[in-house]
Amino acid sequence: MSGHIELSGVHKSFGPKHVLDGVNLSVPKGHSLVVIGGSGTGKSVMLKCILGLIQPDSGSIKIGGEEVSRLKGKDRDRLMTRFGMLFQGGALFDSIPVWENVAFGLIQGPLKMARARAREIAMMKLGQVGLGAAIGELKPAELSGGMQKRVALARAIAADPEIIFFDEPTTGLDPIMADVINNLIVDCVKRLGATTISITHDMASARKIADDIAMIYKGRILWQGEAKKIDKSGNAHVEQFIHGRAEGPIQMEVLKP
Repeated sequence: MSGHIELSGVHKSFGPKHVLDGVNLSVPKGHSLVVIGGSGTGKSVMLKCILGLIQPDSGSIKIGGEEVSRLKGKDRDRLMTRFGMLFQGGALFDSIPVWENVAFGLIQGPLKMARARAREIAMMKLGQVGLGAAIGELKPAELSGGMQKRVALARAIAADPEIIFFDEPTTGLDPIMADVINNLIVDCVKRLGATTISITHDMASARKIADDIAMIYKGRILWQGEAKKIDKSGNAHVEQFIHGRAEGPIQMEVLKP
C-alpha cells in the first residue's frame, strides 16, 4: 500500500448537524499537507474518518488506491500499522516510562515484538528527536511540555509509518519550542519519506511543515494549493483566516451595573 490519500465526496453528520459536506482532497505520496480552518469546521472529524475511528455516511476514502472507509477487523488492524499519530495533547501514559510510551504500538497489537527489541527501537527514536537515553527511564510527568511533545513525536514514528497525522503539533508551546518541534517534524518526515496530514491553527507551523495547504470551511475544502501560494489565494475566507481577521463586526454585550 502506498501513501497516496484520496477523499471523494465524503459526508458525515451527527444528528441534524452536517459536519462534512462532500470533502474532496488529494495528498500525493510523500507530500505534507496541512489542513487549516476555524473551530468546528470539520478538520478533526475528517482526520478521524481517514483513521477509521469514524465511518463516513457516504463517499470514498482511498489509500494507495484501496478503499479503506469501511475496513473492519484484521483488515483495519493491518491498515493501522501503517499509520503514525501525534495527538494534540500528547496522550502519553503517566503510569509507564517514556521508552514504553514510545514503544507502546510495538509491544501491543499486530506489530507485537519482544520488549527488548521494542525498547531498543524506542531509544533510537528518542535520539532522533533530540532526547538522551536517560529520558527513556523517566515518567512523562517528569518532563517539560516541549519534551513530552518530542516523546509523542518519537512514538508517532516508532514503526516507520507510511502515513503520519499531526493534530495541532505546536499547541501549548512557546514560539521557540514550537519552531523546534516544526523542525523535528520536517526532519523526521523527510527521513521516512512519509505522507503526512497535519491540522493546525498555527500559520507559522503550517508554512514550515507543509508542501501544500488546504482550508476547510463549512465542511468542504474551500482552497488547496502550494504552501508558498497561500498569501495569493484570492479567497476572502482564506485571507481572513491567515491574517486573523473576523468575518464581520463583533457584537459586544454591555453589562449594566
